Amino acid sequence: MIRIKQRGSINQDNDYKMNDANSRLGEQWPNGGGYGGRIWVNRGEKISSAYDLVEQTHYLYVRVVKAKDLPHNGVTGSCDPYVEVKLGNYKGRTKHFENKRNPEWDQVFAFSKDRMQASILEVFLKERETVGRDDYIGRVVFDLNEVPTRVPPDSPLAPQWYRLEDRRGQGKVMGEVMLAVWMGTQADEAFPEAWHTETAFVQGEGLFSIRSKVYMTPKLWYLRVNVIEAQDVIPNDRSRAPELLVKVQVGNQVLRTKISPTNIMNPLWNEDLVFVVAEPFEEQLVLTVEDHIHPTKDDVLGKIMLPVNVFEKRLDHRPVHSRWFNLEKFGFGVFEADRRMEQKFSSRVHLRVCLEGGYHVLDESTMYVSDTRPTARQLWKPPVGILEVGILGAQGILPMKTKDGRGTTDAYCVAKYGQKWVRTRTILNSFAPKWNEQYTWEVYDPCTVITLGVFDNCHLGGSEKGNVHSSARDSRIGKVRIRLSTLESHRVYANSYPLLVLHPGGLKKMGELQLAIRFTSLSLANMIYMYGHPLLPKMHYLHPFTVNQIDSLRFQAMNIVAARLGRAEPPLRKEVVEYMLDVDSHLWSMRKSKANFFRIMSILSGTISISRWFGDVCHWKNPITSVLVHILFLILIWYPELILPTMFLYMFFIGLWNYRFRPRNPPHMDIKLSWAEAVHPDELDEEFDTFPTSRPHEIVRMRYDRLRSVAGRIQTVVGDIATQGERFQALLNWRDPRATSLFIMFCLSAAVLLYVTPFRVVALVAGLYTLRHPKLRTKLPAVPSNFFKRLPSRADGLL
Repeated sequence: MIRIKQRGSINQDNDYKMNDANSRLGEQWPNGGGYGGRIWVNRGEKISSAYDLVEQTHYLYVRVVKAKDLPHNGVTGSCDPYVEVKLGNYKGRTKHFENKRNPEWDQVFAFSKDRMQASILEVFLKERETVGRDDYIGRVVFDLNEVPTRVPPDSPLAPQWYRLEDRRGQGKVMGEVMLAVWMGTQADEAFPEAWHTETAFVQGEGLFSIRSKVYMTPKLWYLRVNVIEAQDVIPNDRSRAPELLVKVQVGNQVLRTKISPTNIMNPLWNEDLVFVVAEPFEEQLVLTVEDHIHPTKDDVLGKIMLPVNVFEKRLDHRPVHSRWFNLEKFGFGVFEADRRMEQKFSSRVHLRVCLEGGYHVLDESTMYVSDTRPTARQLWKPPVGILEVGILGAQGILPMKTKDGRGTTDAYCVAKYGQKWVRTRTILNSFAPKWNEQYTWEVYDPCTVITLGVFDNCHLGGSEKGNVHSSARDSRIGKVRIRLSTLESHRVYANSYPLLVLHPGGLKKMGELQLAIRFTSLSLANMIYMYGHPLLPKMHYLHPFTVNQIDSLRFQAMNIVAARLGRAEPPLRKEVVEYMLDVDSHLWSMRKSKANFFRIMSILSGTISISRWFGDVCHWKNPITSVLVHILFLILIWYPELILPTMFLYMFFIGLWNYRFRPRNPPHMDIKLSWAEAVHPDELDEEFDTFPTSRPHEIVRMRYDRLRSVAGRIQTVVGDIATQGERFQALLNWRDPRATSLFIMFCLSAAVLLYVTPFRVVALVAGLYTLRHPKLRTKLPAVPSNFFKRLPSRADGLL
């Protein structure tokens, strides 16, 4: 049973804190560990590093390439061979071929050294029989003590031909098999595609869903369609003034222009419609000119279909050439006479269409962006660093499903940074999986975030259970975000991150994810330059999108990425992609609203503390402090050129002092900051509600009333802010003639006084008046405050 932490108990233990991972990283690797033992390999444009951020795991690799000259079956006259690799109690087998004497498999088997139960490796070549047991053809036996060891980046071991022996090993039989056998680690190139001993009980299509894979986000473009005008548009109903608009559809994305203000045959719009498309371009642009007859009915007057790949790709803000396109009459041209008439007379539409290469297509939340490069590769800058992540394993994973009457979890980890997604192999039936896989990314901006999520694989049924598991969804176990700018260069961070998930029943700790992370800076000059460079490409600032456009385009981009990655093999499923990209981050949540409110209060707390300290100085709560402040004030008045240097020097010493208390580890999910430790059950139920709501009317009415009460308080605060602003305007707009007269006379007197009086004297008098002793003060409000509060506002005109 999952235990939910209450607020009182959370503060008493360290279950939700980040801990150090007790891992021995790089100690057994040939090149050593840490920064000093790292080796950089430059292979063209790709940069790779030593495999030293994970614990070394040894495997026995067996590559079965092919066989030749196999004998025919004495009964059937055919040969249906397959290979079985046996090490102790573990058996792996290739697929079988029908009636083929020279089969080719090229399949790799990996046996964990920790689970080896024998000293010999047996490779059997058998023939599949439809009735009875399979026929034995021959075998090859290897002594594990004689198996060579391969260490990357050594070249792969060359396979060799081996003569088959009989069952007793006393003589050779007809046929040969080509094999390669070696000892290696998880750094071997054959590791991701190999059959593993952990997957011995997974058969059929389920094998493809447990392998580690690297995915690439499809190249996304913004497609900008500038609908300028149309000519010779003839409405079907000429008894009414037409209300003409243009509808453009690209895939599942549909956008419409406004109704043309000129109700004539030559309507004018000049509107931009922006879509998201992905390479390779599979969709077509479908444009229709329609007459808005009724709120529920539009009459199509013309249509055109254009492939996306014919449009020009734009890299900067310079406009592309516009073009006229002939419209096909909707429902016209069935008969030959109609087609001839359509060729003589046709409506036209004027478009300016281009693929925007100067923008970065956002497919993730702007708060956790992992890539800011523009779409066009020509505009990319060189990388400023290398990010290496070692996914070590997890601990304390809770059971996610039930199998054979007991709880089990088949966990895998997904990491996303930039355009590269990685997925570790699935560790079956383990609450403490060990992946020990390392991946590398090129970093183009240090102010980006890498996201790692752990999931439970629910698609292991294979082909015989495909119908049962087709609707299953991989369950989320937890997620970790790490901002690269919080990492020191060349340092290895080995930590155990709590996997926290908010469920309708409350906050749950699902386990801990163990990671080793290292960020390496390639150029200090480029790194410093990036901090003064805009976060997004310049097109986002020259021709910015509206907030609504950004949200809509991001949603469309996420759908395209989820659809494309879901078509890979094995697929990266939609629920995984949506969870990693925070697809629901924009939805309403009372808990998030509270968290953001207290974040603002935390920021303002410093200003509030300074104002309280200054108030104590003015009221002489501590006479020594007040005297020192007076002395400092007099020095700054006498030497005003010291004001700015003093301020910056003070901030320098504050930063230097805070260096002692700097964070030693990257930040992680904070339950107090998220306001997840004391959230009300009804607020959680509201947060997990669907959109539109699926709750009963009584609950929806209660939540609506609660939202009205909160909005009423916000409305009052906003009204007070507006009132203060309107009072400032009332100083000079003669809404109150007497008040404005007094104010402008005061301004004239102040101008004359400040002109004849040195500024130091004015500042000295004002400062001493502000810092005066409490005996010279009164509890009544000051005259300026009284005057300001008497000014009128426009609140009198509100209904």
